[in-house]
Amino acid sequence: MNDVRFEPKIIGFLCNWCSYRAADLAGTSRRLYAPNARMIRLMCSGRVDPTFVLKAFSLGADGVFVAGCHPGECHYVEQNYKTMRRFILLRYTLEQLGIEPQRFRLIWASAAEGQQLAAAIDEMVEQVRELGPLDWPELPVGGDAYEEALEGMAQESEEWVEAPV
Repeated sequence: MNDVRFEPKIIGFLCNWCSYRAADLAGTSRRLYAPNARMIRLMCSGRVDPTFVLKAFSLGADGVFVAGCHPGECHYVEQNYKTMRRFILLRYTLEQLGIEPQRFRLIWASAAEGQQLAAAIDEMVEQVRELGPLDWPELPVGGDAYEEALEGMAQESEEWVEAPV
């Protein structure tokens, strides 16, 4: 019998001003959370293009989340409202493609909410673990190609961080 537990791969797109700092706070506060999430920092959650999410899933992510400032508290005034609208439309599209809604989340977290962000990540990891691996026919084979693709996404995100909103 195989005792290996499925460990999901989660990609998180985090706003530089709130959510990324919340993740930092969780780390400096020594709040442990599931290491399954790989964070990609963007200047604003409003910069998360739907193609980023689709690319993450197509490259083998089992779950994706977008984390940003609370509505009404965006550094770029109203961009998180744009994020909310995109999230709703993209979630519907992903469901039509056969991806369960639990695999894609929107999380609001201010810079002071490291505990809450860590708890939301832990909760998502558990939900995706229960769902099992994403069974999407378009997925490439994992292994080194998958890891290289994730590293490429992280390097690309450095350009996104510097781009104006």
